[in-house]
Amino acid sequence: MVENGMRILEGEGLTRFFGGLAAVIEADFHVDRGEVVGLIGPNGAGKTTLFNLISGRLAPEAGTIIFKGENITGLKPHHICKKGVARTFQSAQLFAGLTVFENVLLAALFGKPQAISRPEAEREVLELLDFVELSAASATPAKELPIAGRKRLEVARALATQPELLLLDEVMAGLNPTEVTEAMALITKIRNRGITVFMIEHVMKAIMNVCDRIIVFHYGSKLAEGTPAEIAANRTVIEIYLGE
Repeated sequence: MVENGMRILEGEGLTRFFGGLAAVIEADFHVDRGEVVGLIGPNGAGKTTLFNLISGRLAPEAGTIIFKGENITGLKPHHICKKGVARTFQSAQLFAGLTVFENVLLAALFGKPQAISRPEAEREVLELLDFVELSAASATPAKELPIAGRKRLEVARALATQPELLLLDEVMAGLNPTEVTEAMALITKIRNRGITVFMIEHVMKAIMNVCDRIIVFHYGSKLAEGTPAEIAANRTVIEIYLGE
């Protein structure tokens, strides 16, 4: 499935403490261009902290993050975004009073490395809302969307920055089974656009079906890594996380 084995993202020895508590400890990982990689593990395993380190919300105490061959460790989030890394959040961080269209328009105008004209940005927004199936809600205030709509809006807004790597933090949390299936289809469509996906998810059906490779975190470091089939058969992972 991976069109090009070149590493788009690499982390080496990443470490982050909160007070005396180690959230991420000497974590090594990589994501290849064109892959969909899942990040799983119990609550408190350090998954979102890892995403915060990659996206610049937090700076690591130690270690390096390389994106497309460039050291991005400790850069500010807006610089990392403009280099081609976009993310979503566990609970959607939207401009609640703005419409769906306006939320994506802001990202299209201000999230890219190069300036773009407003008419061009508006055309992009229309295309993206169609892509995530929110066209009908274009004029709706973001706060009025149901949870699945808010999640899709956040994905559209991330895509409006034209990322090469998309970090999805529990994009399926709170969705019903039909919405989960639709979200899985959306991730496949995103990958088909040539965007690499690194996703934190607790919905095992989704992780096992859309990911090429899965990384398992436990107590802030990598416990296991492999294909969905390998992870599903890993005794340690079953005991700690998956259960029988």
